[in-house]
Amino acid sequence: MQTGQLWDIFCTVIDNHGDLGVCWRLTRQLRDAGQRVRLWVDDASALSWMAPTSHHEPDIEIRPWADASPSSSLHAMPAADVWVEAFGCTLPEAFVAHFVERTVTTRKRQPHWINLEYLSAEDWVPRMHRLPSPVMSGPAKGWTKHFFYPGFTKGTGGLLRETDLLERQQSFERAAWRQQHAPDLAPEGLLISLFCYEPAALPQLLTQLAGTPHHLLVTPGRPLAAVQQALAHMPVHPRWSALPYTDQNGFDEMLWACDLNLVRGEDSLVRALWAGQPFIWHIYPQEDHAHHAKLEAFLDWLQAPQSLRRAHRVWNGIEKTAWPTFDGETQKTWSTCATAVRAKLLLQNALRVQLMAFVQAQTSSS
Repeated sequence: MQTGQLWDIFCTVIDNHGDLGVCWRLTRQLRDAGQRVRLWVDDASALSWMAPTSHHEPDIEIRPWADASPSSSLHAMPAADVWVEAFGCTLPEAFVAHFVERTVTTRKRQPHWINLEYLSAEDWVPRMHRLPSPVMSGPAKGWTKHFFYPGFTKGTGGLLRETDLLERQQSFERAAWRQQHAPDLAPEGLLISLFCYEPAALPQLLTQLAGTPHHLLVTPGRPLAAVQQALAHMPVHPRWSALPYTDQNGFDEMLWACDLNLVRGEDSLVRALWAGQPFIWHIYPQEDHAHHAKLEAFLDWLQAPQSLRRAHRVWNGIEKTAWPTFDGETQKTWSTCATAVRAKLLLQNALRVQLMAFVQAQTSSS
């Protein structure tokens, strides 16, 4: 039986691969560290393939967002020790009001209220990390939240990482995986994975791959639709195949097996970093182009070589030049970069570790 604290994690789904993926990883890692977790989510449908056993995991409850309404059985639920607003989502007012009233009635202290923010390498992140934010209105007026920023450097909250990650990687049978998923891959061919939105440079990539021994593995959903649309206008097609939906461990294995990973959003970026293989990040596009500065900050932290910087800019539609050729020399250069940053990140405490330490420190000081 778990004897740790009870955490309420709230998630509103915008991109079910990323938002829900991050929240499920955090939920599972907290549970594995002896905590109890309720994950409140407005659309948990993607867990059916992302985490098929999620609704049967001990010491984890998956709660529909609607259960936090006045008509629900909140009065029968134990009060949590920690509230987490994932990606800055707003907690249901009825939920907050109910537990504020209970806190006042029982004269207990307020739960540790954490606003878990988006991932960024920008230089303001360490300054904002762990800052308090007084609640100025609503049923929790007078309470305090704290910002918690994941990050890549000292002074940030770190990245999600399982305690058994290195062990899993070391025991992974890479050759067997490649034989199963790309049996026709030539000895000199490269295996490339594609998980993206709709990158402007996708036709360039597909054209460049045509006539080569390389093989492209396309993940389902938007990436597959984008590839099919681009191929409809190409007379010669590259070697490629479509992958089915897979759970989170299966996604990791794909990244470990490939020579180049094209990833998107936040969750898969972190998994690509842990994979230690060359990668290109398709950052979530914003209408005001704020993602341009965010991408440049990441490339600066990465100490990306010039060819890798250009590939990121072209892939993200920031630079309108030719897509660079991923040849042997480029692969070697990008691999050196990926290996170096992975080693640097492994020296940092993981996000889950830092979150628990922060909560413990707040408990001890109150």
